[in-house]
Amino acid sequence: MMSAIIRDEPVEYWVWGEDNIEQGARDQMQRAAELPIAVQGALMPDAHQGYGLPIGGVLATKGAVIPYAVGVDIACRVRLTIFDTKPYILEQKRDKFRKIIEDNTRFGIGKGTELDDPHNHAVMDDPAWQNTDLLRGLKTTAWRQLGSSGSGNHFVEFGKLTVTKPIAGDSKAEGEGSRAYGTVPKGEYLALLSHSGSRGLGAQIADHYTKIAMNQHQELPKEYRHLAWLDMNHIGAEYWVAMNLAGRYASANHAIIHDLISEALGFSVLGGVENHHNFAWLEEHDGEQVYVHRKGATPAGDGVYGVIPGSMTAPGFVVQGLGKAESLNSAAHGAGRQMSRGQAFRTLDWDRVNHKLKSAKVDLISAGLDEAPFAYKDIEQVMAAQSELVTSVASFQPMMVKMAPPKGRARSKRKKRKK
Repeated sequence: MMSAIIRDEPVEYWVWGEDNIEQGARDQMQRAAELPIAVQGALMPDAHQGYGLPIGGVLATKGAVIPYAVGVDIACRVRLTIFDTKPYILEQKRDKFRKIIEDNTRFGIGKGTELDDPHNHAVMDDPAWQNTDLLRGLKTTAWRQLGSSGSGNHFVEFGKLTVTKPIAGDSKAEGEGSRAYGTVPKGEYLALLSHSGSRGLGAQIADHYTKIAMNQHQELPKEYRHLAWLDMNHIGAEYWVAMNLAGRYASANHAIIHDLISEALGFSVLGGVENHHNFAWLEEHDGEQVYVHRKGATPAGDGVYGVIPGSMTAPGFVVQGLGKAESLNSAAHGAGRQMSRGQAFRTLDWDRVNHKLKSAKVDLISAGLDEAPFAYKDIEQVMAAQSELVTSVASFQPMMVKMAPPKGRARSKRKKRKK
C-alpha cells in the first residue's frame, strides 16, 4: 500500500477560467495535486467546491482510484435526442408536450421514486450484479428505480437545437462513456435533453468504498480525508467493477426515459449525443496508463462529442473535443454553481425567477428555488474560457423544463405499461 505522505510540491495542473472559480475549489484542487498517487490535474471553468476533488476537477492517478474523486452520483450523465421536426410544434401543442413529460418521468430521492411496475432493460441481466454481496444487495432497489431521475440539478427538458456544424455521430467514444449517433445537418430541430445518474445504486457504492478507503488511510490529514484512495488490488478492482456497472445503469436510465418520450411523441429520431461525468477512465497520457477522474467534467478527446448544459433558461451546447493534453482531454460539464443551495434559498424568490422564465419563454413544470438560473455562472463565459478545449457545433435553448419539485417530492406518476 502506498504511503499517504503528502507531497511537498503538487504535481502540475492547469486551471481554465480561474477568475470565476472560488478559492475553496482551487484549494481542493491543490490538495488533490499533493497526493502521492497524483500524476497530473486540471480544473474546469465551471468548477466549484464539493467534497474531496472539487466539482469540475480532473485528476490523473497512478495505480489507484479515489471514490470521492468520482463522486456520489457515479456516472451522472447527459443525453440529447434530436427529432426530425421543427421546434415550433412545441409552441402549438404545449399541453401535449407537458403531459408527455409528466407521464414518463419520475423525480426525487429514496423509496418515493421506486416504480410499482418497474421497467425491463438488459442492464439488469449484467453479470456484474453477482460480483459482490454489495451489488447483489442493491440490485432490487436499482431495478425499482430504473428509468427515474434524482433531485437537485437533474432534469428532463424539451428545447430548440440549432445545429451550426453537421453532427456526424459514429459512436467514436462509446467505450469511454460517450456516444454520438446518427447524422444531423445544419438547421433547427426539436430536441430532448436529460441529466441524471445512477440513483441510489451509485450513492451506496460511493459510500461503501469511501469508508473502506478512509479506513485504509487514517493517517491522511483531515482536509485530505475525502481524497482517500483504493490501490488497484482486490478492493480497488471491486470498486472499478461496481463503478462501471453504475455507468451502464445510468445510461440505461436515460435510454428508458428517451425511449418512452420518443414513443409518445411519434417523431422520427435523427440522432443524438450522450456522455458521462462523475467517472474514472483508464487512459494513456504521456505514454503511461493512468486513472483519469472527471468529477463534473466532460470527456473532450479529439473529435469526441459531448453535451454541456447551461441552466433552465440559459443555452447548452453540443461540442467536439479538441484533445488538449493539459486538460487531460476534458472540458466543463455545465455552467457550474456560483451560489450554494442555501444561499439561493435565502436570497432568491419565485417572483424574480418567474420573470426570468417569462422573458426566456421557458415553461417550467417543476423545480426547486435552489435551481434558479441566478444560482449558476454565465454559460457564455464558461464556454469562452474553454475555447481551447472544445468547439461548439450546436446550441440547445430550453423551452419546457421539468426538475424535481421542491424538497424532492415525486409529483408525477408513470403510466402503467400494457401487459
